[in-house]
Amino acid sequence: MKKKILIISGGISKERIISLDTGRQVAKELRKNGYKVKITEPNYQLLSIIGSFKPKVIFNALHGQFGEDGYIQTILESTKIPYTHSGVISSALAMDKELSKKIFIKNKILTPKYFCYSYELSKKDLIEKIETKIKFPVVIKPLNEGSSVNVFICNKSNIFKKLNLLKEYRKVLVEQFIPGREIQAAIIGSNKLGAIELVPKRKFYDYQAKYNSKAKTEHIIPVNLTKIKYNQLMKITLKAHNLLKCSGVTRADFKFFKNDFYLLEINTQPGMTKLSLVPEIAAFKKISFIKLIELILKDANKNK
Repeated sequence: MKKKILIISGGISKERIISLDTGRQVAKELRKNGYKVKITEPNYQLLSIIGSFKPKVIFNALHGQFGEDGYIQTILESTKIPYTHSGVISSALAMDKELSKKIFIKNKILTPKYFCYSYELSKKDLIEKIETKIKFPVVIKPLNEGSSVNVFICNKSNIFKKLNLLKEYRKVLVEQFIPGREIQAAIIGSNKLGAIELVPKRKFYDYQAKYNSKAKTEHIIPVNLTKIKYNQLMKITLKAHNLLKCSGVTRADFKFFKNDFYLLEINTQPGMTKLSLVPEIAAFKKISFIKLIELILKDANKNK
């Protein structure tokens, strides 16, 4: 019997369903390959379950708030058991779109122009600020959600309607809309895994495009880039991964426009579902699903 793996999935974020799917599929693959696996929710029983099951590694299959923002990582640190993906600080930095953008800009990584909006500006002042600093159309999004939850492309006529949908958030990122190609690239450990291009049938690669098979997003791999541009893409991806001191697997989301790569964000816990991109990139590189999972588990043993 191979070592015991505890998988934490579910949670209370808006990405709960995706997390449950990730947990189920990782568990199925591990069991098929001889591992003893237990799946649990991140609830008040978590520490007692960890204590009684005594896993060798904890696989963090959570997505979204409380799962990839440093919260659960802080709890797992207390167990002294290796856990997958990034640590406390790296997770918190990557999840906070404002903080991560500041780091990218400081280190000369191109990212769309932005500012944070906290509902204190008048409508007139907000419009003026956008037209002065960014120009319409803009993208509005929460600072700390994943999977493109509550992300909207806005123009002057609909921005206040869309902002009203985000009033549960204290602050909202207002970001320059970059047209062009959607390209995503992955790192595992300190190695460049590869990239994939997405051609969504929807306006952009939103939550539905990511997880609804009926949305029929086209996946293109290998990406049609020159060798020089592909190497540049992967160099930026690894640089961003290292700047945030990430561990395990990460996926960076880019827009490619007028021969430039604009880094939108880094995902420290990308999905492991049938529609997920990292397993697809790995498969193209002849890395099976179980091998990918084992690489992630192996990286969990490193200090975070």
